[in-house]
Amino acid sequence: MTDAYDFSDRIGRVEPSATLAISNLAAEKEAEGADIVDLSVGEPDFDTPSNIVEAGKDALDAGHTGYTSSNGIPQLTEAIAEKLRGTDIDADADEVIVTPGGKQALYETFQTLIDEGDEVVLLDPAWVSYEAMAKLAGGDLSRVDLAPHGFQLEPALDELAATVSDDTDLLVVNSPSNPTGAVFSEAALEGVRDLAVEHDIAVISDEIYERIIYDADHVSLASLDGMADRTITVNGFSKAYSMTGWRLGYIHAKGDFVGQAGKLHSHSVSCAVNFVQHAGVEALENTDESVEEMREAFADRRDLLVDLFDEHGIDVDVGDGAFYMMLPVDADDQAWCEAAIEEASVACVPGSAFNAPGYARISYAASAERLREAVDRLVANDLL
Repeated sequence: MTDAYDFSDRIGRVEPSATLAISNLAAEKEAEGADIVDLSVGEPDFDTPSNIVEAGKDALDAGHTGYTSSNGIPQLTEAIAEKLRGTDIDADADEVIVTPGGKQALYETFQTLIDEGDEVVLLDPAWVSYEAMAKLAGGDLSRVDLAPHGFQLEPALDELAATVSDDTDLLVVNSPSNPTGAVFSEAALEGVRDLAVEHDIAVISDEIYERIIYDADHVSLASLDGMADRTITVNGFSKAYSMTGWRLGYIHAKGDFVGQAGKLHSHSVSCAVNFVQHAGVEALENTDESVEEMREAFADRRDLLVDLFDEHGIDVDVGDGAFYMMLPVDADDQAWCEAAIEEASVACVPGSAFNAPGYARISYAASAERLREAVDRLVANDLL
């Protein structure tokens, strides 16, 4: 049978998400009866806090099921602006676009800023979808490897300076980082600021994990002198509030960005889900205690994993945020991850998916019991 479809060149530039591929494989094996310890997915294992759930139900009961204004309901855009002002970002409600998930916010940003052949700079290891989104927009990638520097940006600033130029169109900064958990220092972000101003570069600041930080302080890039007019801050509700399936995120930027990105937003998704936006207001205004409880649990799990690996003579770079850890494995990390799920029934993501060969990304968004079980299985199968 002849394929009747003539696929676009742009779709041929990208592969399916490696993280979702591993998660889907784990789900398939579980459906077949296997007991999989799934450390592949970037999803909190906590229920959405009850006050958020009730706010969503109340919004449904109140009939908030129709379209909203494209950029979001006023209550939420103002709550987001107020939240941003709390991190020293000069933000107004009309500078915000509410999106169905942080991923959509990033996609709209790449599509708004990048033309064919534009240079996009990534800091490796980098979340898998940055590369895909850049390629779908026609961008060319340049990369700076942070692995030799313990995944930190500050000691790699000279390498970043050697990579960016007046021809660079966009730099992507993700702190805390997926997949490493690294939190970039204020000095590192000031270095980014200096280079962005010198070369007139726009910067995406992906701050989706900003509420999940342990032994460091969060600095919003747009709060630094000189960065307000060139930073697109992307954030969302999935990680901090355990709202992954609710699909709610946002963009903040100054100047004409919201007007331009709003064209794509209105012609693609129209708006984020109405009742979910009302739940988002509740999340921002009344959920700090639940967020802190989850953050403390993640910190305990991180420390547990570090101790377990140390017992087996494995040193890991310990991140100060998010809920990920990069585990050094055999050079062929793809083969190691395949063995881990096939032989030990433990799902991890190959570091190569993040342009970090020789590592496997572990998500510790799982109970302490399951984390211990995962390490025991890997040891029993000679994978550690």
